[in-house]
Amino acid sequence: MSRPAAYRVPFRLERRNGAYRLINVSAEVVHGVTLTLHGSGVMAASPPRLVRPGYGIEVDVPRSRLADAVLVVRWVRQTGVEYVWRLPV
Repeated sequence: MSRPAAYRVPFRLERRNGAYRLINVSAEVVHGVTLTLHGSGVMAASPPRLVRPGYGIEVDVPRSRLADAVLVVRWVRQTGVEYVWRLPV
């Protein structure tokens, strides 16, 4: 049984004063991108998005309530497989 090839996360996360920008640094279009916050903290909901190479999504998260929060990024590759990336904020 062969193992699937490793897949590099297609995003870079930039953090600036409670604003987060998730940039697609891959060569492929990423579909169904959603961001959710787990733990303490509040973040506005947004619908799934398509993110082209070089483009990004911005979200504001108030810093005063992030003691144990985790930002969860979900996306779907063109193959139809869903991926999840968890980031401490």
